[in-house]
Amino acid sequence: MQIQRLSFPTPLNYSPAPHIFPSFLSTHHSTKLVSTPRSKYGFCNSLKLVSKSPTSMKNLAGLVKVTCTGIAQNNDDDNDGFYMRRCVELARKAIGCTSPNPMVGCVIVKDGKIVGQGFHPKAGQPHAEVFALRDAGDLAENATAYVSLEPCNHYGRTPPCTEAMIKAKVKKVVIGMVDPNPIVASKGVDKLRDAGIEVRVGVEEELCKRLNEAYIHQMLTGKPFLTLRYSLSVNGNILNQLGEGVTEAGGYYSQMLQEYDAVIFSPTVDKLSIPASQEPGAKQPLRIITARSPAPLIRIPALTTEETAKVIIFTDKEMTVGDGTAQQGIETVVLDQINLMAILEYCKCQGFCSVLLDLRGNFRDLEELLKEGIEQNLLQKLVMEILPIWDGSDSENSLVAIKSLDKRLKVKNLQPRFSDKNMVLECYL
Repeated sequence: MQIQRLSFPTPLNYSPAPHIFPSFLSTHHSTKLVSTPRSKYGFCNSLKLVSKSPTSMKNLAGLVKVTCTGIAQNNDDDNDGFYMRRCVELARKAIGCTSPNPMVGCVIVKDGKIVGQGFHPKAGQPHAEVFALRDAGDLAENATAYVSLEPCNHYGRTPPCTEAMIKAKVKKVVIGMVDPNPIVASKGVDKLRDAGIEVRVGVEEELCKRLNEAYIHQMLTGKPFLTLRYSLSVNGNILNQLGEGVTEAGGYYSQMLQEYDAVIFSPTVDKLSIPASQEPGAKQPLRIITARSPAPLIRIPALTTEETAKVIIFTDKEMTVGDGTAQQGIETVVLDQINLMAILEYCKCQGFCSVLLDLRGNFRDLEELLKEGIEQNLLQKLVMEILPIWDGSDSENSLVAIKSLDKRLKVKNLQPRFSDKNMVLECYL
């Protein structure tokens, strides 16, 4: 194999992909906001919409920081969009922690100033609206509440958020999107309006939908949101490696591991290590390994973290798990026939909303799963990492499953971005 390393120049007009930094990509407004420290309880400090001066953005270690000063604009639509984007920014503080619940952010605004804000930190804990109302206290009366997802109107592990808003005597509620959960689905909106509260729905709706794309898909289809990820050389060959820096904190791969509930790997990835998300406080995803017979012995690859993540082996025959560093918590599920639908059904029963199919190791081990995912329309998203490498091999690792398909796939919303020295393309099927 002849390998030549190349370098990608970073374009001057580069901006991050919207699913990573959604709160500022759709804005053309000239206001700015001061970021607030993350709180494990869902509280945040006050924030004020202050100026008409141009927004300044700086890319620092993969993060976008926006700062501003001044007085609020008078355009209600612009202001509503500003505060809704703040809701999305707050909601993303709980990435990887809320499943199977959605990520939600809420701010309470009075006289052009945010007097309370919060986000839903974890399933089973109070919702974003509750934290924001607590933060606002008596100032919530006659205020406007902004929330990225329709407030719930039912008793679950927490009381209805609609009742909390009615009790707090808020004057108006601005909602990013209606909750697709049939238990909620416009019932929260109706409850608020019946109480005499003015309600506006659909502010920054696409942004709010992108925030919870996995949750929405699971609610509408009953299946987890499935993403395919693989690496390519610049001349189009499949590479069995990850790019430099992408597994470190802020790298796209580290962020993906934080976002997904489960990751499917090849059983022959044992020559590699399975990286763990390096994002601060990240919850590690379930590791799923498929092993078809004959495969009497399988070795679990080492995890690059002291925290042992749970590993599940799907097999069509009883087998022995070899010695390894990640044997604690290993579970074996024997199926009559290994298929993607069965794996997704298992993930659904575990309350998972998102699954990542990661093509590393021997690609042929995952060929049947990939082919099934494409033919049965189980794939929703593709993530392609293009490494600055020219691969001079004979391309034996090409995706046979894709080449053998007669079906022509169309993608939409193609978005490029950079992660360290590598280009990442994301699109939807």
